[in-house]
Amino acid sequence: MLEMPRNEQAFAIVDLIYEAAFAAERWPDALEAASALSRSAGGAIFVVSDHAPVRAIGEAHLQPLLDAFMAKDNWAASQSVQRMLSARPASFARIDEFMTGEEIERDPICTSAKAFGVGSLVCTSISMPGGELFLFVFLRWLKDGDYDQATIDLLNGLRPHLARAGLIAQRLGLERAGTAVSVLGDMGLPAAVTNGSGRVLLANSLLDGMADVFRSLAHGGMALVDEPANALFQQAVVQNRDNRVVRSIPVPVVRERPALIVHLLPLRRAAHDIFSGAEILVAATTVSVDATIASPSILAALFDLTPAEARLATALASGRSTQEAAMEIGIAVKSARSYLERIFRKTGTNRQSQLVALLKSARSFV
Repeated sequence: MLEMPRNEQAFAIVDLIYEAAFAAERWPDALEAASALSRSAGGAIFVVSDHAPVRAIGEAHLQPLLDAFMAKDNWAASQSVQRMLSARPASFARIDEFMTGEEIERDPICTSAKAFGVGSLVCTSISMPGGELFLFVFLRWLKDGDYDQATIDLLNGLRPHLARAGLIAQRLGLERAGTAVSVLGDMGLPAAVTNGSGRVLLANSLLDGMADVFRSLAHGGMALVDEPANALFQQAVVQNRDNRVVRSIPVPVVRERPALIVHLLPLRRAAHDIFSGAEILVAATTVSVDATIASPSILAALFDLTPAEARLATALASGRSTQEAAMEIGIAVKSARSYLERIFRKTGTNRQSQLVALLKSARSFV
């Protein structure tokens, strides 16, 4: 049998990820597919909150290891966990990069993993607006060696989709969604579902009350009031089937209303059935208003930028020239210009002044 090209594999995984947002029992399948892409032994999700016990979802064959992670005080006593909670890596990173060799030897989770036959682990964190933290962890068997940068880049390509799916899963309590009406009611977020052309099929009262953000179009269509944001929004609707399109769009502060991020989630597989054939879920989350430029992690989440693109964008928004920004983040000027062209495409801008103005309107999450 011919092996599926990696880009096709990634697209299939994205469909599984968005399905899992509404059907929690599909998370192990999504993790398994991402593990196959990254030559991992398996993957798991940990949900950390100040208000509830730590929860974990993983592939079935990793359950003994997850049980060891959660047993006794291993979770709280683990230096690797505390480092991840403190560092909150904005892209996938090897856990051993945050620890000394001596710390790794003493760490109960690293010890359990090694006894289970696991070597290298990579992790990323995704902060939710309600304060919860999602940790996505992938691990390799000792015999398969460490994760290389190319594989970490593959996982980072999935990260924006994991973030958006995690947002909805967290709002629905990591349980299977019910009907379309109950989902929109339970989310606690302004939300609507549309067909493939953007016609609104169902909206909740929270979204109906946001006339300063969303406006109606002819034939039941939807648009954003802010023109630059709406350009990205309409592109995301038209290109819904393209998993490379930007799906998290910043909407600037207007008078008393805080800044928002409008997310578009493609409704795939079981999620498509829950919403009776709808194609897109639109949801909005609030953003805090402070005086700082958004961090690279926030920019990466907003515009689906790679970590390198996000660092360059942050440097440019801080007033650096392209040459100065390239030097600051340690890349060639030619590479910086190439990154900048990709950033323009992803943010819907075409000039550096436009880009900087847009980035300064993107603030950190509450």
